[in-house]
This record gives sequence, structure tokens and C-alpha cells, in this order.
Amino acid sequence: MGIKDLLRFMKPFIEPVHIKKYAGKRVGIDAYSWLHKGAYSCSMEICLDSNSEKKLRYIAYFMHRVNLLRHHKITPVVVFDGANIPCKAATENERYRRRKENRELAIAKLKEGDVQGATELFQRAVNITPAMANQLIQILKSENVEFVVAPYEADAQLAYLATLEAEKGGVVSVITEDSDLIAYGCPAVTFKMDRYGNGEELVLSKVFDSVSSKPTFRNFDKELFTGMCVLAGCDFLPSVPGIGIVKAHSLVSKYRNIDRVLSVLKIEKGSQMPEDYTKSFKEALAVFQHARIYDAEIRELKHIKPLTEQLLQYPDEGLDFLGPKIPPSVAVAIAEGKLNPTTMEAFDCNNIEPAKFQNSVETTDNSRQASCFMVFSSHKTGEKRKTGNKYFKDAGLEKLAFPVKTRLKNENMVLEETPLKVPNNNPFKKRKFDEMTELVSSKGEDEKLEMSCVFPDDSQLTFPDNSSLSDAGKLEISNQIDSLAERISMVREVECCETLCINMGSQESVSSKPNRVYSERKRGQNVKLKSSNCNRSGTKNTILNFFARV
Repeated sequence: MGIKDLLRFMKPFIEPVHIKKYAGKRVGIDAYSWLHKGAYSCSMEICLDSNSEKKLRYIAYFMHRVNLLRHHKITPVVVFDGANIPCKAATENERYRRRKENRELAIAKLKEGDVQGATELFQRAVNITPAMANQLIQILKSENVEFVVAPYEADAQLAYLATLEAEKGGVVSVITEDSDLIAYGCPAVTFKMDRYGNGEELVLSKVFDSVSSKPTFRNFDKELFTGMCVLAGCDFLPSVPGIGIVKAHSLVSKYRNIDRVLSVLKIEKGSQMPEDYTKSFKEALAVFQHARIYDAEIRELKHIKPLTEQLLQYPDEGLDFLGPKIPPSVAVAIAEGKLNPTTMEAFDCNNIEPAKFQNSVETTDNSRQASCFMVFSSHKTGEKRKTGNKYFKDAGLEKLAFPVKTRLKNENMVLEETPLKVPNNNPFKKRKFDEMTELVSSKGEDEKLEMSCVFPDDSQLTFPDNSSLSDAGKLEISNQIDSLAERISMVREVECCETLCINMGSQESVSSKPNRVYSERKRGQNVKLKSSNCNRSGTKNTILNFFARV
């Protein structure tokens, strides 16, 4: 995953960082990197397709980190991987083979009773599927978190967002575990972020500007740097035998020209170098520079950077190694999480037949206009949407478009929201009194707020919005509250408060009977319980005696 040994090689340029550095800014998230880490805790359940709730722990893991960012006033922009580009097919096939072998070994270990050994193998066998990613997308929609599904590589999409201004949906940094972001030329990348927000950051400008650090990149530009990464071996092209990151850096530093480096390799490596290596190398380099991504402003695919004159001479089919073309309508459906990017079928969570997104369905969320991406927000509780048959001629499409339960009333289709099960693991979300006041004041005339007061003695008082009450009604409610508050504030009678004092000085006293029992009663607004001085002969009064009660 990523450029082999690149992070180790770039260690002199990596500095510790806390994500609060980006407070008030937008930060990109490589979704699959967090999904893989979150899946480690439930890898066995995922691989065995268990129905246990533990299977969804990866969602709780992901949302905890999203909430951490939002706690520090950071706007997360989550980017999911799409389909695989053709030049990555060999890498994906090898990964599939290894996952399959590890799964078979894990099942064998499990049958032998070696649960720990099986768990370690399941962690290597776990695979994050688009269906699993879509489950997370439903949660992100309900939590109003920005997201986009890339047509192909999420790294390319994130690198593109890093080149945009914040007003156009850009991000200032990317959080990931994949070193490919460096090869794409992402300005700032944060790796290994823990649950507290600590991580390791690499800023690309510091790499090129550094004078004293070794390795040095003073004579490098972004194209030479990316060429070095491709030489060392990447997901799109394996390296030539004997060429690692150190040797690749040495060759590029010496010749400062990619074509010359390839010529030298052809002479030095001879038969070890594949015949089509030069062609494959240039295609892999072009992927890092010109891969197809989704542009939310024009709502279709485009290249990260404009194509060079050499690439413009290719026929349309000849550029499929950058990611095959996708019709704009399909690209939009993929980006908004409606279509599976690998099968091009609609996501089906209710076991209905896949439906094609030919009919557009309007939503009531206007946040889409304010952001570069589709931002989904959950509807207000109790809000109902009425639709006619012109929108939902197919019940399957209806269920797919809205995750709701339906019922018929007065010959009209009434849709009621079924809230998603959002992980209740947000320690950063605090409801203040001012926020509740704003919530109450923001209610419209059509939404009546019912207030309910529950007191410590289980007394309860419920009344409607006071805006609809008369003066007499308000006075009656006020008197009821005063009466309840006065009754609750009175101190209840302490019937019997018994304190048993036991000598804790020896084991013999543990089994012995209590020496004295004290009882006291006191009425009043403030009741103080006084502990008795239970001193047996020869025993000192200690703090243990004070806390010893039966």
C-alpha cells in the first residue's frame, strides 16, 4: 500500500503534530485508511459475515475520529475510493490472493481452537467493500458530514482537493495512512493519527526548501520527486529488481532527468528489466499527474492537471489507464454514494432489485448549494414528506431513494423517517443551554414544542409551547412549578441512619460483632450525619473506622 519504504526514507522531514493546528479549516480524510484500521477490531465478524453488532465496530471507530475533528472546529471532508484503474489490476489480484489465503488459514486455526492465531490472520484477510463503505456513508449523511466517492483513486481526489481554495471545496491537509499522497504532490499530509489527535506531518514545501537535511531534494521538482517514487515501486508498477527508494533517489539526484535514468537502468539491469517497463513507467507517472477525478463544480470527471501535448495525441481509449471515461450522470451518482463504483448498481440495503438512477429525486436539503459536495442532513423529527405516484412508480426505487418506512393515508404516500443508528460514542458533543434556547427560538409556527419537566422526586409536569397559552394558563403553570420546587427542596426525614463501627485493626475484629450501633434523627433543611466515635479498648480512631458501615 503506497510507495515502499518512502515514509521511513522521509523520516527527517516528518514532524509530530496535533490536528488542532487546523482548527477552523477544512481537512481531507482518506476514508479507507480509517476503515481498514477500524476493521481490525471486528475482522473475524466481517470475514465470517456475522450478524453480531460487533461487526459494525469500524463505524464507531471512524465516527469517533470524525467527532474529534469537529470538536477541534475542523471541517472533515471524507473521500472514498471508487473503482480500480486498469494499471492497478495486478496489485489488486495479488492482494485478493493473499486475503483469500489468510482467510483459509484463519478458519483452519479457528477449528483448531486457536482464536488468537485466527484473529491475527483474519486481520490480514479483511477486505473493505463498497457496501461497507456505503453503511458509513448513511451515517455521514445523518451527521451532515461532507463526503465524496472518487471515481477511482481516493488519493488522486484528495490531491486535487488540496489544490483548491477553501471556498471551492478545497482542503489544507489530508489525513491518511497511504504514502501515495506524497507522490501525488499533496502539500501537507498527516499520518498515524491516534484517537487523541496526535500524528506525524510531512509538509512538501519543507522537503524541497531544506538545505541541511539528508536526503536532500534541493535540485528536485515535483515531477522528479514523483518519478523517484515510481522507480522505487508503487501500486501501479513494481520496481526493477535491486531498485529501492535509496537507489531511486540516488539515480534521480545524479541524472536529474527521468528519460536518462530509464536509459541507464536499461543498460545496467539488462534482462532483469521488463521490455515494456519504459511504457508502463510513463503511464504510472501520468496517473500521479493526470488521473481522472470528480469535479463537483462542473459535476463530471476531469484530469487533476491538464494533459500534456504528448498525452493529447492518444486516442480516447488510449487514455483508459488514467481511468476510463464515465458519463456525467453516472459520475454524479457515484460521487453522491448512490451507485456501487465497481458494479455500477444501486446500493440495496433492503434486499430489493437494483434500480437505475434515471429519475431524479429532489431533496429538501439546501446545504448542497453552499458546499462543493453533496452534504446530506437528516430531516427534523416528525417531519413528513408527501409524494405522488409520479415520483415513485416503483416501490423498490422508493425504498432505495429514501431509507424510510411508508404507509398509505388518504390515497397519498406518506413517508416517515426511520433514523439511522448513529454510534453513540461522541465524547466531544456538548449541549449548552444557549444552544437549546436557539433551537427553541428557531422552531417555526408549524412545529409546536412540547416542554416536559421531570423533577428528582419523579414528579413530572408537561405543557405545550407557552406561545400558545393565555396569561391565565401561564400563571397556572408557574404556580405548579413553584409548588413542586418548594416540596422537593424540603429535606426528607431521615428515619434511621445507622453507623456500625468495626475495629479494622486485626483479622479478629472482622469476624467479630459490631461493638456499638448509633442512631440519630434530625429534622431540618440541612441534615448532617455525624459518625460515632467507636473506640474499643486499646483501639485508636482511624479513617477506616469512619468508612466502615453495614
